[in-house]
Amino acid sequence: MDRGTRTIYLTFDDGPHPKATPFVLDLLKKYDARATFFCIGKNAELYPEIYARIINEGHTVGNHTQQHLNGWKTDTETYLENITEAEKSIKSGLFRPPYGRLKSAQARKLSRFRIIMWDVLSGDFDQTVNAETCLRNVVRHTNNGSIVVFHDSEKAWINMSNALPLVLEHFMKEGFSFAAIPA
Repeated sequence: MDRGTRTIYLTFDDGPHPKATPFVLDLLKKYDARATFFCIGKNAELYPEIYARIINEGHTVGNHTQQHLNGWKTDTETYLENITEAEKSIKSGLFRPPYGRLKSAQARKLSRFRIIMWDVLSGDFDQTVNAETCLRNVVRHTNNGSIVVFHDSEKAWINMSNALPLVLEHFMKEGFSFAAIPA
Protein backbone atom coordinates (compact mmCIF):
# COMPACT_ATOMS: atom_id res chain seq x y z
CA MET A 1 0.00 0.00 0.00
CA ASP A 2 1.03 3.63 -0.29
CA ARG A 3 3.86 4.27 2.18
CA GLY A 4 3.67 8.03 1.62
CA THR A 5 0.58 8.65 3.74
CA ARG A 6 -0.17 8.13 7.42
CA THR A 7 -2.74 5.48 6.63
CA ILE A 8 -3.09 2.03 8.16
CA TYR A 9 -5.12 -0.77 6.62
CA LEU A 10 -6.70 -2.86 9.36
CA THR A 11 -7.91 -6.26 8.20
CA PHE A 12 -9.98 -8.87 9.98
CA ASP A 13 -9.92 -12.54 9.02
CA ASP A 14 -12.32 -15.43 9.51
CA GLY A 15 -15.66 -13.71 10.20
CA PRO A 16 -18.31 -12.73 10.24
CA HIS A 17 -18.73 -13.83 13.84
CA PRO A 18 -21.86 -13.05 15.93
CA LYS A 19 -19.93 -11.53 18.85
CA ALA A 20 -16.57 -10.36 17.49
CA THR A 21 -17.66 -8.70 14.24
CA PRO A 22 -20.34 -6.41 15.77
CA PHE A 23 -17.80 -5.43 18.46
CA VAL A 24 -15.25 -4.54 15.77
CA LEU A 25 -17.82 -2.63 13.71
CA ASP A 26 -18.97 -0.60 16.74
CA LEU A 27 -15.36 0.23 17.60
CA LEU A 28 -14.49 1.24 14.03
CA LYS A 29 -17.56 3.49 13.94
CA LYS A 30 -16.47 5.16 17.20
CA TYR A 31 -13.10 6.04 15.64
CA ASP A 32 -14.50 6.80 12.17
CA ALA A 33 -12.18 4.09 10.85
CA ARG A 34 -12.60 1.80 7.86
CA ALA A 35 -11.25 -1.72 7.48
CA THR A 36 -11.28 -4.78 5.25
CA PHE A 37 -12.89 -8.04 6.33
CA PHE A 38 -11.65 -11.26 4.74
CA CYS A 39 -14.70 -13.44 5.24
CA ILE A 40 -15.10 -17.19 5.21
CA GLY A 41 -17.97 -18.09 2.89
CA LYS A 42 -19.73 -20.41 5.35
CA ASN A 43 -19.70 -17.62 7.97
CA ALA A 44 -21.09 -15.07 5.51
CA GLU A 45 -23.90 -17.56 4.83
CA LEU A 46 -24.53 -18.13 8.55
CA TYR A 47 -24.59 -14.41 9.42
CA PRO A 48 -25.84 -12.53 6.34
CA GLU A 49 -27.07 -9.58 8.43
CA ILE A 50 -23.60 -9.04 9.92
CA TYR A 51 -22.00 -9.45 6.49
CA ALA A 52 -24.40 -6.81 5.10
CA ARG A 53 -23.60 -4.49 8.00
CA ILE A 54 -19.88 -4.66 7.15
CA ILE A 55 -20.59 -3.42 3.63
CA ASN A 56 -23.30 -0.94 4.63
CA GLU A 57 -20.93 0.76 7.07
CA GLY A 58 -18.36 1.46 4.36
CA HIS A 59 -15.88 -1.35 4.84
CA THR A 60 -14.64 -3.68 2.12
CA VAL A 61 -14.76 -7.46 2.07
CA GLY A 62 -12.57 -10.14 0.59
CA ASN A 63 -12.79 -13.86 -0.06
CA HIS A 64 -11.05 -16.07 2.51
CA THR A 65 -12.32 -19.39 1.01
CA GLN A 66 -15.53 -21.18 1.88
CA GLN A 67 -14.08 -23.26 4.72
CA HIS A 68 -10.72 -21.71 5.67
CA LEU A 69 -8.59 -24.12 3.65
CA ASN A 70 -4.82 -24.23 3.88
CA GLY A 71 -3.55 -23.93 0.30
CA TRP A 72 -0.37 -25.87 1.07
CA LYS A 73 -2.39 -28.86 2.27
CA THR A 74 -5.12 -28.78 -0.39
CA ASP A 75 -4.93 -29.86 -4.01
CA THR A 76 -5.35 -26.98 -6.46
CA GLU A 77 -8.68 -28.11 -7.93
CA THR A 78 -10.33 -28.49 -4.51
CA TYR A 79 -8.87 -25.17 -3.33
CA LEU A 80 -10.17 -23.29 -6.37
CA GLU A 81 -13.61 -24.91 -6.05
CA ASN A 82 -13.73 -23.77 -2.40
CA ILE A 83 -12.94 -20.19 -3.42
CA THR A 84 -15.61 -20.31 -6.15
CA GLU A 85 -18.12 -21.59 -3.59
CA ALA A 86 -17.29 -18.62 -1.32
CA GLU A 87 -17.86 -16.23 -4.24
CA LYS A 88 -21.57 -17.05 -4.11
CA SER A 89 -21.87 -15.03 -0.90
CA ILE A 90 -18.73 -12.86 -0.98
CA LYS A 91 -18.73 -10.44 -3.90
CA SER A 92 -15.21 -9.06 -4.05
CA GLY A 93 -12.10 -8.87 -6.17
CA LEU A 94 -9.93 -9.28 -3.05
CA PHE A 95 -8.61 -12.61 -1.80
CA ARG A 96 -6.49 -13.58 1.20
CA PRO A 97 -5.33 -17.17 1.55
CA PRO A 98 -5.97 -18.63 5.02
CA TYR A 99 -2.71 -18.87 6.98
CA GLY A 100 -1.08 -16.90 4.14
CA ARG A 101 -0.44 -20.26 2.49
CA LEU A 102 -0.92 -20.53 -1.24
CA LYS A 103 0.81 -22.70 -3.83
CA SER A 104 2.15 -20.86 -6.89
CA ALA A 105 -0.14 -22.99 -9.12
CA GLN A 106 -3.12 -21.80 -7.08
CA ALA A 107 -2.02 -18.17 -7.25
CA ARG A 108 -1.65 -18.33 -11.05
CA LYS A 109 -5.27 -19.51 -11.35
CA LEU A 110 -6.55 -16.63 -9.20
CA SER A 111 -5.79 -13.80 -11.61
CA ARG A 112 -9.35 -12.50 -11.20
CA PHE A 113 -8.40 -11.53 -7.63
CA ARG A 114 -6.03 -9.07 -6.05
CA ILE A 115 -4.26 -11.25 -3.48
CA ILE A 116 -3.77 -9.33 -0.23
CA MET A 117 -1.21 -10.45 2.32
CA TRP A 118 0.06 -8.31 5.25
CA ASP A 119 3.15 -6.86 6.84
CA VAL A 120 1.96 -6.83 10.48
CA LEU A 121 0.42 -9.83 12.20
CA SER A 122 -1.13 -8.98 15.57
CA GLY A 123 -0.92 -12.57 16.79
CA ASP A 124 -4.36 -12.29 18.39
CA PHE A 125 -5.20 -15.88 17.42
CA ASP A 126 -2.24 -17.28 19.38
CA GLN A 127 -3.50 -18.68 22.68
CA THR A 128 0.03 -18.56 24.15
CA VAL A 129 0.24 -14.75 24.04
CA ASN A 130 -1.80 -12.04 25.72
CA ALA A 131 -3.41 -8.84 24.45
CA GLU A 132 -0.45 -6.76 25.61
CA THR A 133 1.83 -8.79 23.35
CA CYS A 134 -0.57 -8.29 20.43
CA LEU A 135 -0.63 -4.56 21.06
CA ARG A 136 3.16 -4.45 21.22
CA ASN A 137 3.42 -6.44 17.95
CA VAL A 138 1.23 -3.93 16.15
CA VAL A 139 2.71 -0.74 17.65
CA ARG A 140 6.32 -1.82 17.02
CA HIS A 141 5.88 -2.95 13.43
CA THR A 142 3.20 -0.70 11.92
CA ASN A 143 4.25 2.10 9.56
CA ASN A 144 2.66 4.23 6.87
CA GLY A 145 0.68 1.95 4.57
CA SER A 146 0.90 -1.15 6.77
CA ILE A 147 -1.65 -3.91 6.36
CA VAL A 148 -2.40 -5.22 9.86
CA VAL A 149 -4.14 -8.54 10.56
CA PHE A 150 -6.57 -9.11 13.40
CA HIS A 151 -9.23 -11.83 13.56
CA ASP A 152 -12.96 -11.48 14.20
CA SER A 153 -13.28 -15.00 15.55
CA GLU A 154 -13.95 -16.88 18.77
CA LYS A 155 -10.35 -18.04 19.08
CA ALA A 156 -8.97 -14.48 18.87
CA TRP A 157 -11.74 -12.79 20.88
CA ILE A 158 -9.92 -12.15 24.19
CA ASN A 159 -6.74 -10.76 22.61
CA MET A 160 -8.44 -8.86 19.81
CA SER A 161 -11.11 -7.26 21.99
CA ASN A 162 -8.50 -6.00 24.44
CA ALA A 163 -5.77 -4.97 21.97
CA LEU A 164 -7.80 -3.40 19.14
CA PRO A 165 -9.20 -0.43 21.11
CA LEU A 166 -5.67 0.44 22.27
CA VAL A 167 -4.30 0.13 18.73
CA LEU A 168 -6.95 2.49 17.38
CA GLU A 169 -6.39 4.98 20.21
CA HIS A 170 -2.59 4.89 19.88
CA PHE A 171 -2.45 5.44 16.13
CA MET A 172 -5.22 8.06 16.08
CA LYS A 173 -3.18 10.08 18.61
CA GLU A 174 -0.18 9.68 16.28
CA GLY A 175 -2.16 11.21 13.41
CA PHE A 176 -2.89 8.06 11.42
CA SER A 177 -6.13 7.29 9.65
CA PHE A 178 -7.59 3.84 9.02
CA ALA A 179 -8.77 2.96 5.51
CA ALA A 180 -10.28 -0.03 3.78
CA ILE A 181 -8.33 -1.70 0.99
CA PRO A 182 -10.10 -0.78 -2.26
CA ALA A 183 -11.97 -3.81 -3.58
